[in-house]
Amino acid sequence: MYTGYFDSEIGKIKVITSQTHLLALDFVEQEEQDAINDLNPCDNRIPSILDQTMQELEEYFEGKRKSFSIPFSLEGTEFQKKVWKALLDIPYGEVKSYLDIAKWIDNPRGVRAVGNANNKNKISIIIPCHRVIGSNGKLVGYGGGLWRKEWLLAHERNFSKEERDR
Repeated sequence: MYTGYFDSEIGKIKVITSQTHLLALDFVEQEEQDAINDLNPCDNRIPSILDQTMQELEEYFEGKRKSFSIPFSLEGTEFQKKVWKALLDIPYGEVKSYLDIAKWIDNPRGVRAVGNANNKNKISIIIPCHRVIGSNGKLVGYGGGLWRKEWLLAHERNFSKEERDR
């Protein structure tokens, strides 16, 4: 496994890859950031997938990328994988409710299970669980913190609006 760190407007993001696939993205909290700052890089054999992930994240945060082409590998139940696949179908700059997702996957009573699957998503941003909101339109549940979810949604709305205004 290979680990890299991406500095974004919403904090440092840890990127974990194999030689060929993205495995996880995670927001780094302050204690871990302090430990990272003390590390000296010692391995310069970085796989191209790590470089590609960093490049695509940079393009996303610059508003130049609306979807990702990074190959990824996720462990999960068939239900979780079905939910994650549905999340990939939510257009950039738009939101859907947990109920919408449950209906999309033909399980309208599975709203809580959809929420649990979102919670197990190890590559947020790439699989855009931040685009899922409560049925009442409120922001609920995001592993990186609601303030990050709010920022990501505003970021996407801003660049979607710019594109529509052209």
